[in-house]
Amino acid sequence: MTLIFGVFLLILLVIVALAIVRSEDLFAAVMLSGIFSLLMAVNFFLLDAADVALTEAAVGAGVATVLFLGALALTGKEEARHTVSPGGRWLALGVSFATASLLFYASLENPHIGDGSAPVHQHVAPWYLANTLPLIDIPNVVTAVLGSFRGFDTLGEVFVVFTAGIGVMSILGVRHSLVELSGAELDARQRSLRHHLIPRIVGRGMVPLIMLFALYVQFHGEYSPGGGFQAGAIAAAAIILYSLLEGDDRGRELLPEWLLRLMVAGGALLYGGVGLACVLLGGNFLDYSVLATVPSAGQHLGLLLIELGVGITVTGVLISVFHAFARRASR
Repeated sequence: MTLIFGVFLLILLVIVALAIVRSEDLFAAVMLSGIFSLLMAVNFFLLDAADVALTEAAVGAGVATVLFLGALALTGKEEARHTVSPGGRWLALGVSFATASLLFYASLENPHIGDGSAPVHQHVAPWYLANTLPLIDIPNVVTAVLGSFRGFDTLGEVFVVFTAGIGVMSILGVRHSLVELSGAELDARQRSLRHHLIPRIVGRGMVPLIMLFALYVQFHGEYSPGGGFQAGAIAAAAIILYSLLEGDDRGRELLPEWLLRLMVAGGALLYGGVGLACVLLGGNFLDYSVLATVPSAGQHLGLLLIELGVGITVTGVLISVFHAFARRASR
């Protein structure tokens, strides 16, 4: 039954993808792209990749959709018509067919789903599964791996997000190529989005629910799929959606620029500070066992703090980048 449902989802993915390509209504294309991401999330869930599914739903259907809506507010509703030569169409079709054929051929060499002898299960994975409960005492092995066993890798990812946010905001801050829109100009450009009645009504009701779900994902990641990256993306999607519905000025009032900058830097510093605290208490960097008398309790506290740092940084970076794009226009 799972196989049949998986094939059905793949057929739906193809249909939605074709609809996105063929649609000339940009708003419909954005909505279809969100549906595509949700279908991908369901597909990942069927493959027992719950954390990946949650990330896809948060980033693909959440953040990406609201960013597309923000871009749509600054453009026309319909796609600009342009003429494509028959040769160009056949070339694009040939490249797409060749790529799809190559991916299909490569997939034939993949191990079967649930195969215990697959290469991924022959190295450190058995050790993680055997030692997560005795050493960290949490049921979510993914959180244990990302936050504790491979805490250095996750710290690097946080600083990559931090650096990317600084880079984007620095580029958008170049005054000679870009100018900042006034509140009235931005309001006029966003008016087309706000006049979509259904998104506005549904969005107003969804914003608090999205924020509540973000808090659940943030603080329940030790026991279920979730964590700082997913929670940060979900929270950012809620704030960006609020800004699109109520105006960029209202969004900036909710989270001022000084607070966003503090979040961008503070979350990364919180993560690194937890590691330094471990060293000062006589342990290794990011060895949370020394944070409490009982090692497992120290692991819980360390994971809670570093995941909070990840969520704060991701939220701050995504919202800051959105505001930077929303306020800019070419000369």
